[in-house]
Amino acid sequence: EILKDAVPKLARVGLLRPSVALDLPMKQLRAAALHLKLKLAEIETQADAKELESAFKTAKQKQVGAIITTATATFFAERKRIVELAIKYRLPAIYHQKEFVDEGGLMSYGTDNEDLYRKAAQYVDRILKGTKPADLPVQQAMKIEFVINLKAAKQIGHTIPYELLW
Repeated sequence: EILKDAVPKLARVGLLRPSVALDLPMKQLRAAALHLKLKLAEIETQADAKELESAFKTAKQKQVGAIITTATATFFAERKRIVELAIKYRLPAIYHQKEFVDEGGLMSYGTDNEDLYRKAAQYVDRILKGTKPADLPVQQAMKIEFVINLKAAKQIGHTIPYELLW
């Protein structure tokens, strides 16, 4: 939804995903695309330089207007290359972690990992003080962050709508 807000005329979005993708997230992504009246072009790729370059060429051939990636460790490890390719092919992209934006990516929307680490440290502290792990509540991430890189927007010739900046 945020990607569609950032790219108002978006009709087709490219989804970079590994060949072995988890069913539940894929089902949710497909349903969201349908709800937003977006065509989802699923592009299977491995996270190596040659495959990623090929994936972005495929995205351009499929005339996608923007890119998203699935949240995998291999894509995270190759975030610098993915960001470089998004800029090279002038494709707006949204990522699941701000580290992609730190590498020059356009925008990210996801959990605040620093907050998660802080909570983990609090759990460790409570356990070391004698609390049984089974007595600690299970918590979900409560802090989400949205980051936009205006320099990246300029590099790809994209204007972020004013409404997203405030």
